[in-house]
Amino acid sequence: MTTNRLRFCICCAVFIPSMTMTAAGVSAADEGKDYRGTPFQDERHMGGAQKIPGQVQCAYYDRGGPGVAYHDTDSKNNGSGGLNPADGTYLNQFRMDEGVDISYTKFHDHIDDNPYELVHPLENQLYVGWTEPGEWFNITVDVSQAGLYSADLLYTSNRGGTISLDVDGKDVTGPVTIESTFNAADPIAWRQWHHWNLARGIVKLPLPAGKAVLTVHILTGGNMNLAYFDFKQAQ
Repeated sequence: MTTNRLRFCICCAVFIPSMTMTAAGVSAADEGKDYRGTPFQDERHMGGAQKIPGQVQCAYYDRGGPGVAYHDTDSKNNGSGGLNPADGTYLNQFRMDEGVDISYTKFHDHIDDNPYELVHPLENQLYVGWTEPGEWFNITVDVSQAGLYSADLLYTSNRGGTISLDVDGKDVTGPVTIESTFNAADPIAWRQWHHWNLARGIVKLPLPAGKAVLTVHILTGGNMNLAYFDFKQAQ
């Protein structure tokens, strides 16, 4: 995945939900009737479904494997066990046997704490990267109260693009523009993937109370790093 910095402005419009299709051609709405994915948890994240209001971590996408919990353009994890060598450490090997590409923020050599980003992320923040159009992943959430929610997105984007979000298989956002965080002033080419920004209020969507499945679709552009959506009730 990539990074860069930017000024971000999103206009919220009324969007009529529609049924979407996964990359495998299976209706996500139909999938929701008999969804076989389960919330991620391990020895460090024990909570199961991620809570809303709150931060929904992209790297904690559901378990269930390709075609159920996610679709990726290849089966290799380009971050865990790739860019980050399999050395027995939790972060370097995080979900390295799955196809979704995952890495984490690093502060050595001014990788993710550089002067060309708009916000400084926390160190060791996991994120989904190396994104390509057509990819998607599911996240089971637990919503405390039904209503309209907005979300900020912590991300980087070397070239911009669009994403969308489904709730239980229904597109509730339409295409959402992700502005590029490219900054020509940065003399280090690879660091264009590490210019973090917080896109405030990038999505606004209705959510039911209780368990729901969010699907994050990469529509165009790719080369985005997606860390988390921070949901709060819309004012």
